[in-house]
Amino acid sequence: MALRNQRIWRYIDEVARVGSVRQAAERLNLTPSALLRRIQDVEHDLDAAIFERHTSGMRLTAAGEVLIRWIRSQSAELRRVYSQIEELTNLQRGEVRIACSQAVARSFVIGEVVDFRKRHPKVQFKITVTDHNTALQSLIEYDTDIVLIFRPLRSAELHSILSVGQGLVAVMAADHPLAAFETVRLRQCAEYEVALPDSHFGGREIIEDRLAASSAKLNVTVEANSFELLGELVARTDLLTFQIEIGAANWQSDPRFAVRRVSDLDRTYGPLVLGHLKGRPLPLAAAKFAEQMARRLDSLRTLPMPGDQPPDHALDDFHP
Repeated sequence: MALRNQRIWRYIDEVARVGSVRQAAERLNLTPSALLRRIQDVEHDLDAAIFERHTSGMRLTAAGEVLIRWIRSQSAELRRVYSQIEELTNLQRGEVRIACSQAVARSFVIGEVVDFRKRHPKVQFKITVTDHNTALQSLIEYDTDIVLIFRPLRSAELHSILSVGQGLVAVMAADHPLAAFETVRLRQCAEYEVALPDSHFGGREIIEDRLAASSAKLNVTVEANSFELLGELVARTDLLTFQIEIGAANWQSDPRFAVRRVSDLDRTYGPLVLGHLKGRPLPLAAAKFAEQMARRLDSLRTLPMPGDQPPDHALDDFHP
């Protein structure tokens, strides 16, 4: 999405992303020599090199880093202008770019996208499933409009639209011994082998924080970066795993699984945050989609019992 006289900014951005004139030229349907000439024209106008040329490709210089940040901010602003124009035609077009935690991608985001496109079928979506740190970085680099992530670290760049408390649940096969309990304690779970997401996931961080000062230690026999994989392992073995409540919705409706809330006494709560880049007005389509998600999320709050508090590093504006 670029006006004709801004096409060169797209060219520079593509080279910066792939680190190669040849690869960028292939994606842009240009010859490498033509692309290189356009870059040299910009460097001549700026009287500064924006790329360092080395044997493995192209790398941004300090001047190039400044320029690429401006290019991406201008591209984001241009998308907002397009969005305002689209508003005149009742959101007939538009694009929503969202980065979300794996925990909510299948159980929540998919349904929200389907519902939104029923009303606005010409709106396009770019969905990136990733960890909370990468999602925040994508906001800063203008690669994403909105994020929905669990337990992000404090960031001056993140503006929270809505933050809702989410507790952990233990997920196991329907015939697992712990399925006989309505709620479980972490120390009970420590008596069994567990399968956990890797250390990039917020739920894993909560469990490790809560057990750090405890004599109970989890016997982690499987570690994976896919909740879908962990779920299939749990269904077929005596392993158990953990997930936030909103992320366990699909498992709760599957008779192969038992989903049991972790006791409030273990304080395994954290914020699920819907947000965007602070100071950046959202394009219309993204703003409308964020409004829809915020309404739905507000109805899915799970709160600790009185006396429990959110994790110490939770966002300042987290209000369970």
